[in-house]
Amino acid sequence: MSSPTPPRPTRRPGIQDETVRRAPARPESPGHDRVPDDGDPVALLRTTRDAVAGLTLPLDLPDVPRTRAAAADAVTQLDDYIIPRFASLHAPLLAVVGGSTGAGKSTLVNGIAGHPVTRAGAIRPTTRQPILLHHPSDEHWFTGRRVLGSLARVRGGQGDASNSLVLVGDPAIPAGIALLDAPDIDSVSDENRRLAGQLLSAADLWLFVTTANRYADAVPWDLLLDAAGRDITVAVVLDRVPAGVEDEVAADLRRMLTEQGLGESALFVVPETRLDEAAMLPAAAVAPIRGWLTEISRDAQSRAAISRRTLGGAVRALATRMDTLAEAQQDQRVAAARLADDVRGAYARAADLAMDSTRDGSLLRGEVLARWQDFVGTGEFFRSIETNLNRVRDRVGAFLRGEPAPVAQVENAIETGLHAVIVAQAARAAEASFDLWRSDAAGRSLTEGGDLSRLPAGFSDEVAQQIRQWQGDLLDLVSDQGAGKRRKARALSWGINGVAVALMVVVFASTAGLTGLEVGIAGGSAVVGQKALETLFGQDAVLELTALARTNLQERVAALFARDSRRFLDRLPDDGATAHAEDRAGVDRDRDADADADADAVTAPSMAELAVRLRRLADAA
Repeated sequence: MSSPTPPRPTRRPGIQDETVRRAPARPESPGHDRVPDDGDPVALLRTTRDAVAGLTLPLDLPDVPRTRAAAADAVTQLDDYIIPRFASLHAPLLAVVGGSTGAGKSTLVNGIAGHPVTRAGAIRPTTRQPILLHHPSDEHWFTGRRVLGSLARVRGGQGDASNSLVLVGDPAIPAGIALLDAPDIDSVSDENRRLAGQLLSAADLWLFVTTANRYADAVPWDLLLDAAGRDITVAVVLDRVPAGVEDEVAADLRRMLTEQGLGESALFVVPETRLDEAAMLPAAAVAPIRGWLTEISRDAQSRAAISRRTLGGAVRALATRMDTLAEAQQDQRVAAARLADDVRGAYARAADLAMDSTRDGSLLRGEVLARWQDFVGTGEFFRSIETNLNRVRDRVGAFLRGEPAPVAQVENAIETGLHAVIVAQAARAAEASFDLWRSDAAGRSLTEGGDLSRLPAGFSDEVAQQIRQWQGDLLDLVSDQGAGKRRKARALSWGINGVAVALMVVVFASTAGLTGLEVGIAGGSAVVGQKALETLFGQDAVLELTALARTNLQERVAALFARDSRRFLDRLPDDGATAHAEDRAGVDRDRDADADADADAVTAPSMAELAVRLRRLADAA
């Protein structure tokens, strides 16, 4: 069969002849190819690599495992191929020979070399360890970590099959091109399949080997379609074709290649042939393939065109992958914001319910009511008498003249009741938050490692401390209001603490002080305190004191609940817990990457911004 003509440096999207002719003359010199508005392309690629390597997707959303694997593959390809190739565009091409199990890859490589170099059982039994064949003059390009840097180099021996690359210098291999014999793409070993995919991702061109019986298999076509999407140069070797059906089978395979966007691929047919005593193919069977590779190796412009075409396709595919990663990040932000809203909502509702209990008079029951009645000396009276303004005035007088029970008893009763309300509502908030997260796939894993539904051991003591501090603040308020000589004398006649307790009772009676006597026994009890306070300070001052005292308490309760909610929120990604302002405002993430150069100098570019820059780079490659 005649040798197909190697690809010429034709103008294609992302391939520019002028750039090919100006390829740098020095090896390993990054930064020669400048991309408008984006500076050094290698620096951009390294920034991209660091961004992808640093990507965290902590919430277990449905597509996260696949996205994490895609991110890991992107880092590997950047390290193994894209960055090294951009840094040395004129380095020898790497042609990876890949295919299915038993397709004859190693036999083909031996045939191209003209002698056995991959004997079964000698270097890598069962095609497990990759071998890279190169011309001796190209040795320096492959002994270092320029390409496939994650694989250790081995010479003339056998290393770790999954983590090493055997280098073989052979004068039979044309200078300017290297052959890499890869493990089977459909190997029963997961590690072999992973390694085969890694090697194919580092290729400048693929020499894809299949057989007449298996050329329509799904696994090879998945990889070939990936190649088409990356615009990689592919040559297909149809091996072991029975005599008499060569044209028919080749025509069918060509049709399939054309339908999948690979119609320009070189196609070689190797007939079913008896191997010689060294398990070698006849030289004539592989002569067209060897001639095609030799012609490419001798033509610097063809090599440059192939490397740029493949590189441009790889960068373009990377940009698409960055879009996927950006979407995954956004999904994480949305899920984290939802989980954060669930917690904040549960604690906000609980705080409101706790404060409602301080407004509706429910705290002025039981022990608090009894201690307050004892304090004002009207216990039996309040339980029997009808509400009457004149009697209220009498009770106020009795309150001012009487000998109250120790005010500390009332304070303790108020503290105990308020403490019980706050702790109970906080416990409900924790349980509600826990249940919401457990019912959400994104939050379920965050509830592991500790029972978030239970309040922490020190929460009760913290609540008690805040209540005592609130009571202390009320003493200060009363003292400030009693600064006048007359008011101070009146207040001191029955104690600042007593005035503060009266204020607490009024706070717990209603939202703005009581205005009538038809609110029941609890309300009647509060009327005494309110009228006493009005006698001391005046009605307007009492309303102001009540509002200030309630606001102070509300702020303390809110702070307590906010601190406890951090047990949940601290488990969220940072940008999700803070509900990124741009996300809520719906800012367009596809804005031009250069729209805010000053911000970019301080803030790392987003995945979406990197995707925009990578597409520019691919177009200029």
